[in-house]
Amino acid sequence: MSTATFVVAATSSEVLNVIAAFAGGLFIAGALVWAVQLGMRVRDRELPRPTPDEQPHLPDTGPVHEERELREPDEVPHAEGRERLLPHELHHAGSRRSEDQHRKRWLPGKSGSFGGGGLGHG
Repeated sequence: MSTATFVVAATSSEVLNVIAAFAGGLFIAGALVWAVQLGMRVRDRELPRPTPDEQPHLPDTGPVHEERELREPDEVPHAEGRERLLPHELHHAGSRRSEDQHRKRWLPGKSGSFGGGGLGHG
C-alpha cells in the first residue's frame, strides 16, 4: 500500500466520524424536541392552576400561634411472660406531656457537654 492509500483511508474515516457525530447530534436534538412536545401535551391535559382567590389565606382570627410544651419519653412497657410486645400493644405516641412545664435554663459552669473544656458539674 502506498502513502496515498493511507491518506485516503484516514480522510474517509475522519469524514465518516464527522457524519456519525452529526447524525447522533440530530438524533439527540430530535429526541429533546419530542420530549418537550410530549411534556407540553401532558401539561395541557392537567387541571388548571388555582387562581389567587383560590389560594389558601389566613383565617379571620389571624395567624395560628404555636404551642410549646416540654415532653418526656413514654417508657415501653415490659412484655410480661411473653417474648415481645406487638405494635398494637404499644402507646399511640412515643412521648407524653411533662408535669413540670418550666424550661430549665443554662447555668454557667453547668454546661454538661462532653469535652467542652469547662469545669463541668461540680
